[in-house]
Amino acid sequence: MHLEPITWERMAERLAAHLDERTTARDGGPWLRTAVDGAPPAGTGTLAELAAAALRLRGRSVLVVPAQGFLRPASVRLEYGRQDVEAYLRGWYDTAALWREVFAPLEPGGTGRVLPDLWDPVTDRATRSPYVTLPPGGVVIVHGPLLLGHWFPFDLSVHISLSPGALARRTEEAERWTLPAFARYAAETDPAAAADTVVRADDPRHPAWSGLPG
Repeated sequence: MHLEPITWERMAERLAAHLDERTTARDGGPWLRTAVDGAPPAGTGTLAELAAAALRLRGRSVLVVPAQGFLRPASVRLEYGRQDVEAYLRGWYDTAALWREVFAPLEPGGTGRVLPDLWDPVTDRATRSPYVTLPPGGVVIVHGPLLLGHWFPFDLSVHISLSPGALARRTEEAERWTLPAFARYAAETDPAAAADTVVRADDPRHPAWSGLPG
């Protein structure tokens, strides 16, 4: 895979321009659904927010949805202990709620009424955030880890890749138990092959990317 050096800001501009050229989703609906996938140290939120800002300057309505806002309650995700790799891979994120609250409303004929988050992992309580109604032409950017293994209907997907060494260096000591989970995600899901665009960010100051799909 050929990767070219680029800045995060220029990358966000290119992503925004690419999305702004589209008026319909792959399924014919009027809303576009975008993923920025990557392990927590990859900083998916930074690229998502930069791209959202660039889209807003173009007059597009955008909602950024962090996957962290759809964690399951602690009683569910920690049922098998605080460091269970299988539970982290399969049970920490409420994918059913993401389908129901984010993707279903954006299907053709949907309402466009999206819930930006559901659960606060710090307080372990419902966020009670209000729904946001995206007008036709609006864009949702979902960002966070493990997004590409659930058949979510993304119209554009970006995977921010870290080598195993870089991921280990940039993962906090208390979170290093998740490293085997990301090794399995890479082996079983192969997000670099599944994504439309791949970003290599071993050095976050000097990212490189594969460019945009034709």
